Amino acid sequence: MVGGSNPSGPTKINSIYVHSNHWIVRIALETGMRASEIVTLRRMQVDIKRRIVRLLETKNTSPRTVPLMVIAAATFREALDHPIRPIDTDLIFFGEPRRDGKRRPYQFNSVWLNIKREQGLADVRFHDLRHEAVSRFVEAGFSDQEVSAISGHKSMQMLKRYTHLRAEDLVARIDDVAKRRNGTS
Repeated sequence: MVGGSNPSGPTKINSIYVHSNHWIVRIALETGMRASEIVTLRRMQVDIKRRIVRLLETKNTSPRTVPLMVIAAATFREALDHPIRPIDTDLIFFGEPRRDGKRRPYQFNSVWLNIKREQGLADVRFHDLRHEAVSRFVEAGFSDQEVSAISGHKSMQMLKRYTHLRAEDLVARIDDVAKRRNGTS
């Protein structure tokens, strides 16, 4: 993980994409959304054209709108266009009907455990994908406020748990500022 303590690293995490149930993992990694936010999504919450997801229920109880990178929007499109989509649910990730005939959100935990075992990722938690996504946003140059708006962190203290600034990375940024200030490139 970028700046984190997980030895698996992004390459190992990216290996999950070969699994047939990669949509949920890819969305988590590209958006920083929590597993509970992803599996409870309904079709009306995803606007592919505008490339946003409107989360109505979040861990901190505040609704938020998550912007989608092109790859995340394409992943949602792929999941929504899947030919085995039943007409009796508006859940994007749906489980089998229960005895009462109603579908509930897809139970991803056992699948996640199988993916981890198959890919040799025993030490990776699903929440680590959120950590990785937030770290990627920071490394891409998003401001703390922008990352917080995407991830839903209410305080900078909580956001700091996900971002690990390295002095080596800051040296290059300081040099860039000095070059701009001095008019050199």
